[in-house]
Amino acid sequence: MIRHAERMDLVHSDIRGPLYQEALRMISSGIPVLKLNTGNPAAFGFTLPESVRGALLEGLDRAVAYSDSRGMPDVRGAILEYHRGKGLSHSTAEDIFIGNGVSEMAEMSVLAVMDPGDEMLVPCPNYSLWSNSLHLAGAVPVYYRCDEENRWMPDPEDIQAKITKRTKAILIINPNNPTGVLYDDETMKTILQIARENHLLVFADEIYDRLVMDGKVHHSAAYLAPDLPVITFNGLSKSHIICGFRCGWMILSDPNNELGEVRDALERLSSMRLCGNTLSQLVIPAALHDPESTQAMLVPGGRLYEQRKAVVEVIQKTPGMSVVPNDAAFYVFPKYDAERFHITSDKEFGMGVLKNKHVLIVPGSGFGYPTPDHFRIVMLPEAEELAKATQDIADYLLSLQ
Repeated sequence: MIRHAERMDLVHSDIRGPLYQEALRMISSGIPVLKLNTGNPAAFGFTLPESVRGALLEGLDRAVAYSDSRGMPDVRGAILEYHRGKGLSHSTAEDIFIGNGVSEMAEMSVLAVMDPGDEMLVPCPNYSLWSNSLHLAGAVPVYYRCDEENRWMPDPEDIQAKITKRTKAILIINPNNPTGVLYDDETMKTILQIARENHLLVFADEIYDRLVMDGKVHHSAAYLAPDLPVITFNGLSKSHIICGFRCGWMILSDPNNELGEVRDALERLSSMRLCGNTLSQLVIPAALHDPESTQAMLVPGGRLYEQRKAVVEVIQKTPGMSVVPNDAAFYVFPKYDAERFHITSDKEFGMGVLKNKHVLIVPGSGFGYPTPDHFRIVMLPEAEELAKATQDIADYLLSLQ
């Protein structure tokens, strides 16, 4: 037998892991399954905005050839305009790299920055893209606590305690996946001060910055700390319903000219794969100039707003369950009383929900959560269907008492 590379031993994706594979087997045998595992809006009837459709069709001929390895110049200009509008004052178009989703950008940036054995502070719970990218680079994710009792805000004391001589960077996912919360500015400034005092490079995953509800406002890490080196990640997969386009980018903020070697490494990595998908690049300017289609989903009567309400109401009325309502994105991360329901494995719980209620969820351990008492719901089905699915999960829990 040819064994896989050792670097793969720690790589996992529970979002499309064993529970997902079992769901596919059930579907192939004729059993319907509601898949609440992946943030994939188009699978639930969301459609791409006409602005995006028009830009794609009108620009097709431009997408035939390779582009600059960093991305089309005018598209990078549109991205720069967007981020300057969010207060990023130390970046130029040369600091922008467009790729096949934030996933590719994360992998490239980690390879460009982290040596084997280097440590990056990563939130817990966290989106496994980041920990997997670190494992592939031979680097070490060190998990800092996000406090559910404090609306899932990162715990600055825990962050400070986790810093060692090998700590090179800190990752901030804001708005957060899987909890869906938006970090307040006070917490952000405290985290950024820790980065400042310890000379850490900040990785800021902000792909959900346009999916914020309740009148709240997202502020970029690079805006809140204009003196720090920051790599900001963003894209259109979620805000403009084009996950399959794989459309993401990163932008370097380098106020003190510390990222020259990193920029050079990123240019070499970008050149290796020639360029990002040019078809998806075509739509970026039009999408960034069309916030209305996104905003319509986030206000009372909009789909995401009403779907959040449907989920939260069911959970809050179920004995033994609780949830911090999300401010952004389309995820919630409910908690259940594992002792009350005699649950010792959240993966077994997830399999039970799948087999008994035909609903696919992702256990909290899939996001690195250490206790078997959480799971993530993707709140994308219509409100009525989502309320029923959440009630089915609650009923299964109650049956375990």
